[in-house]
Amino acid sequence: MKFTLSWLKDHLETDASLAEIVERLTAIGLEVEHVDDKAGLKPFVIAKVLTAVQHPDADRLRVLTVDTGDGKAPVQVVCGAPNARAGLIGAFAAPGTYVPGIDVTLSVGKIRGVESHGMMCSERELEISDEHNGIIDLPQDAPVGTSFAAYAHLDDPVIEINLTPNRPDATSVYGIARDLAASGLGRLTGGAIMPHAGEGLCPVKVTIEAPELCPGFALRLVKGVKNGPSPKWLQQRLIAIGLRPISALVDITNYVTFDRGRPLHVFDAAKVAGNLVVRRARDGEKVLALDGREYTLTPEMCVIADDNGVESIAGIMGGEHSGCDENTTDVLIESALWDPITTARTGRTLGIITDARYRFERGVDPEFMVPGVELATRLVLDFCGGTPSEMEVAGYAGHKAKVVSFPLSEVKRLTGIEVPKAEALDILTRLGFEPQGSGDVVKVKVPSWRPDVDGKADLVEEVMRIHGVDNILAQPLTSHDAVNGRILTTLQVRTRAAKRALAVRGMMEAVTWSFIPAKHAELFGGGQTALKLANPIAADMSDMRPSLLPGLIAAAQRNADKGIGDVALFEVSGTYEGDAADQQRRVAAGVRRGTAKLDGAGRSWAGNAGPVGVFDAKADAIAALEACGAPVDRLQIEPGGPAWYHPGRSGTIKLGPKTVLGTFGEFHPRTLETLDVSGPICGFEVFVDAVPEPKTKPTRTKPKLELSPFQAVKRDFAFVVDRTVEAGTLVRAALAADKKLVTGVSVFDVFEGASLGAAKKSIAIEVSIQPVEKTLTDEDFEMLAKRIVENVNKQTGGVLRA
Repeated sequence: MKFTLSWLKDHLETDASLAEIVERLTAIGLEVEHVDDKAGLKPFVIAKVLTAVQHPDADRLRVLTVDTGDGKAPVQVVCGAPNARAGLIGAFAAPGTYVPGIDVTLSVGKIRGVESHGMMCSERELEISDEHNGIIDLPQDAPVGTSFAAYAHLDDPVIEINLTPNRPDATSVYGIARDLAASGLGRLTGGAIMPHAGEGLCPVKVTIEAPELCPGFALRLVKGVKNGPSPKWLQQRLIAIGLRPISALVDITNYVTFDRGRPLHVFDAAKVAGNLVVRRARDGEKVLALDGREYTLTPEMCVIADDNGVESIAGIMGGEHSGCDENTTDVLIESALWDPITTARTGRTLGIITDARYRFERGVDPEFMVPGVELATRLVLDFCGGTPSEMEVAGYAGHKAKVVSFPLSEVKRLTGIEVPKAEALDILTRLGFEPQGSGDVVKVKVPSWRPDVDGKADLVEEVMRIHGVDNILAQPLTSHDAVNGRILTTLQVRTRAAKRALAVRGMMEAVTWSFIPAKHAELFGGGQTALKLANPIAADMSDMRPSLLPGLIAAAQRNADKGIGDVALFEVSGTYEGDAADQQRRVAAGVRRGTAKLDGAGRSWAGNAGPVGVFDAKADAIAALEACGAPVDRLQIEPGGPAWYHPGRSGTIKLGPKTVLGTFGEFHPRTLETLDVSGPICGFEVFVDAVPEPKTKPTRTKPKLELSPFQAVKRDFAFVVDRTVEAGTLVRAALAADKKLVTGVSVFDVFEGASLGAAKKSIAIEVSIQPVEKTLTDEDFEMLAKRIVENVNKQTGGVLRA
C-alpha cells in the first residue's frame, strides 16, 4: 500500500514529521517497508540555457551559458548531451551539489581545457527514471530559479507499508489516517461525504440473480460529462504510487480505491444495452477485459452482464466493450459488494491481479458502498461536469454489526500489561468501536470496516497496538534449581537425529512444497485417496503430497538444468495420505543424482566415480533409521518396492513381517519420464513415526559395557544354496547359531556357475567370533562351525561348499 505524505495529511491534521509518522505506523502494526523521500533533490534548480556553442577541443561537447535565476551573471557549463541547445530549460546542479545518479559531489573543474561551473542533469542522474539520452527538457513556462523538486512534485515523500491480510481497513489512506489519529498523532479530518440530489430515476436497473455472490449493488447515471484529462494534482498522486493516469473518469475510480478503500467501476452508458444483471457466468462464456486479453469464464465466477453479454468480471476487472473513453458523455458509476472467496478464486483462476481484487478478497466496508458513489459523483461533477440521476440500490439489506463480549481482564492475561480500564475503552472508541456497559465485562460493537475482528483476543490486540507493545517490560527467565526434564517429543528428537545423520553423509537439506500436481500425486500412491485442495494457489499445486520424493526429484533436476548434475538432497517432513491424523506421517527421504556418492563425485585422479545406484539409497535409508533408534541388526530387507521404483533394483525395509520402516531403490524409467527427469537417480523414504519406541527397564545401576579380554577370531564359510535363497536369510541363520559368540556375519562373495549345478549359487560369508569367558580351543571352534552349518542347512537348505 503506497501513499504520499501530502495525501495522508488530507485526512490527518498533524504537525508530526515524516520520521515520527513512519515510526508510529510501524509501532501500531502498519509496518513501513520503504520511504521514497527525494529530499536530496532540493539543491537542484530550474535553469535556462542562454547560449550553446561548440567546444573548441571536443566534437561531442558544447559550452553553455546558463541562467540559474538567482539574479547573478550566467554560469558556464560544459555539457555533452545531444539535446543541449539555446533556449532549453532544465534542471541545474551547482558546484557542491551531490548528484545521486552518478554518486558524485560536483566541483568547479576543467573539461578539455574549458571551465565548467555545474551540470545540467538528466533524469537518470537524478534517479527519477532510467532516461539518459539527453538532459531534462522542461516546458517553456517552467519558472527559472525555483526548486526543480517542488516543480516536478518530487518533494512529496512516498510511504509504502506492508499490510497483513487481516487489515482491509488499512488498504485506504483514510483508514491509515484513522489509525494514526487513534494513536494520538493528529486529528482525523475529511470524512464527511454529502449526498447529491439526483434528477430523475436512474434509467438502468439492476437485477441480482446471485445474491450469495453480490449482497449489494449501487448505480448512478451522470449525463453530459466531458471526459478529458484529470487535474494535475490527481495525476501526480497516481503517478507517485505507480499508477498511470488515463482519463478523468478512470482516474477518479483509482483515486477513490486508494483514498477510501472503495473500488468502483465506470461504464459508458451509451455502450450498455438494456439493464444490468449480476449473475454467475455461463460455462465457456468469454469476455474481452480492459487489459486487452480475452478470458474464458466458468459458473463459479460472478459477472455483470447486459443484453449483449458479459460487461465486467465482478470485483476484478471491467470489460473493454463498455469502457469509458474521450467520447463518453453519459457514465454509469457502479459500487458493489462482492463475495471475498469468490473474488479471490476467480482472480487466481484467471491469473488477474488488480487493486480492486486486492481489496474485495480481503473485505471492504459494506457501509461505504453508497457513500462511495456519492464521493465519485462529486469528483465527476467537479472534473467533468454533468447531471446526476438518483441512485439505484439493489440487494443491500444493511450491515448487521458484530457484538463481542470483552472481559477487560483479558488484556492483562494475554499481554502481561495492566492497561487501565478507562484507557482501554478510550482506545477502542478512538478506533471506531462502540463499547457498551460499565462493568468488568463490556459489550463491544465492531465497526463495519473491521471484518477481521471476531473475538476478545482481537480486541486485546487492538488495545495493545495503540497502547504500545514497547511498554511490555523485559522479564528474565525463571531460574531452575534442577536440570530441566525432557522437552522435545520422540518425533522431534528423531527428526533432528535423521537430519544430522543424512547431512553427515554429504546430503544437502531441501525444503519443498507440500503441494504437488495431481499427476505426480497419483504416480506416487495418491490415486483416489489423494488429498485435493479446495482452493489451490496454482493449478499445478492441487494435491497434498503423498510422498516427499516428487519434490526432491524435481529439485535435483532443477540443479542439473543449471549445471549441477551431481547432487544429493534430503528432507524430513510430513506426507499426507488422507485428512485423518493417522494418515499424516513424518518421513525422512532423500535422492542422489549423477555420481553423488558418499565417497565423492565426479572425476578424480583415482578414477571417475560410478553412477549412484540402489545400494547408495539403501545405505542412506539404513543410516537414517539407525539415527532414529531403529534396531538395525534386526531389520529385514525384501526385494522390490512401490511402483515408482525399478522392480529389480529396489527394496523394502521391514521390522518383522508387518511393520514397514522404509523403501529404497533406483527409480522406474516410467517415473522419470512422467516427471521429465533424466540421469541416474536413486532415492529412499523411511517412516520416522513407524520406528518403535525403545523398551526401557527400571534399573538402579547404570549399564556396563562388557569388553572381552580375549582375541576375536574370523572364520569363512561358503554355502551352496538354491538361486532363490536370499543372502540376508543365510546371514540371519549364521547369526542365530550362537548369539553369545557370533558377533557379526557379512557376505563377501556370491558365485554362480555350471560347476555348482542348475539353479544353484554359492554365498561366501565371514563370521566374526568373540570369546567372552575363555580362549576357545580347536574343539570349541569345530563345535561352533558345526552349529553354523547345521543352522544354515536347516533354514536355507544350504550345504557347505566342498
